[in-house]
Amino acid sequence: MEAISAGVSSFNDAFWAYLLIPLLLVLSLYFTVRSGAVQFRLLPDMFRALRGDPGLAADGGKPISAFQAFAVSAAARIGTGNIAGVATAIALGGPGAIFWMWAMALIVGAASFVESTLAQLYKVGGKDGYQGGPAYYMERGLGAKWMGVLFAVIITVTFSLVFNSVQSNTIAAAVSNTVSTATGSDPAPWLPYAVGVVIAVATGVIIFGGARRIAQAATALVPFMAAIYVLMGLVVVAMNAGQIPAVIADIVAHAFGLREIAAGGIGTAIVQGMRRGMFSNEAGLGSAPNAAASAAVSHPVKQGLVQTLGVYFDTLIVCSTTAFIILVSNPTYGAEAGPTLTQNALEANLGSWALHLLTLIILLVAFTSVLGNTFYGASNIGYLTRNPSVMIAFRFTVVVVTFLGAIGSGGLVWTLADTTMGLMALVNLAALAFLAPIACRLLDDFTKQRKQGRDPVFTKASMPELTGVECWDEADLDRLRKVSGQG
Repeated sequence: MEAISAGVSSFNDAFWAYLLIPLLLVLSLYFTVRSGAVQFRLLPDMFRALRGDPGLAADGGKPISAFQAFAVSAAARIGTGNIAGVATAIALGGPGAIFWMWAMALIVGAASFVESTLAQLYKVGGKDGYQGGPAYYMERGLGAKWMGVLFAVIITVTFSLVFNSVQSNTIAAAVSNTVSTATGSDPAPWLPYAVGVVIAVATGVIIFGGARRIAQAATALVPFMAAIYVLMGLVVVAMNAGQIPAVIADIVAHAFGLREIAAGGIGTAIVQGMRRGMFSNEAGLGSAPNAAASAAVSHPVKQGLVQTLGVYFDTLIVCSTTAFIILVSNPTYGAEAGPTLTQNALEANLGSWALHLLTLIILLVAFTSVLGNTFYGASNIGYLTRNPSVMIAFRFTVVVVTFLGAIGSGGLVWTLADTTMGLMALVNLAALAFLAPIACRLLDDFTKQRKQGRDPVFTKASMPELTGVECWDEADLDRLRKVSGQG
């Protein structure tokens, strides 16, 4: 089993480093040029788009707003990788990995814009709101239903089942470590089972309430979770304010190989930074568009801009918080495991109580990831079949998986998930390469209206040559109560 796991891991390293990341970078640079650097040019509009009124759904209730869709995608994006993954990148690639993580986020923001704008365009309606994502734009935009089915199956298994079991396992491990630290002895054998039951029940209560309840939970938890962690990071940075210029200088110097690092120089820094950045912000992977499609907005570009902001929020704020917590503590690169760097840095600056606070943060991070991952799966189950019994069975399966994850271990399953996520991204990027011109046409329409001083509104009648567009007629937009007042 160890040999199989090692073989799959080696394949993943080569697959991501030599195929997937270069492909994402090339396409993102193309999207950047084709869109006139939309990820930089329309930054103010990203914040305006968060404030839009979602109007009414067909059943008279409130559909998912632009901000709620942002929160759902942030819930899935912000996982233990923001804490452990960033630390691992620093441990293996030195401070320079952070520079390349930042660079990656700025470039792939264009890919996030394209995929989320397309998800909005090709979304479908329901009685309680909208759903969509890559599977939908593959079928409706490219006419490749087989591609959509393949993507839907891969993302459902990878995110809603495998990743959810890993997140619940992380929660159980964090609780056990806290109990062990507090009591000075090994936790009781029944503790993981108790934690698993609590996670499963909490997950079930939320996900059986449907997409709206998941969005509401994410909206409540994500800002709270991020605020606690960022505040902790700001306290550590303030305590070491005099070191910040030197830390920034180290990040830049190591990024370009001007100083030697333990892991082997500039190549390792680039690979670690870019790969961890891609894992963290998920731009181009095809996951966030599932949340983007659910928002009720007056123009597809609005949610494309909101999800681009999500990439920045994840990498430039949350990941940077971890980076500065570690780097102001003068870590020894390559000498410690990644997560240990974060733990030791917090303990050194804030005391042992910070380890318990970090456990709380990990609990929130992992649990919100479960909710976001389940949202993605539900959207794609809805694509594969409209049979309500299948959706109920899917939700029960998620609940069972979260319990089993708490009492089991990841191992080979996690390694295989890396492979399936990479294949999922490959399928999505292939679709984006052909559909990007449509997203850019929508962007041109948006900016033209904005220059005229109008709040951009899109109807499919304005581009009648586009096929496969179900929503975006006048009746659909009438449910937006205050179209002219949306950001």
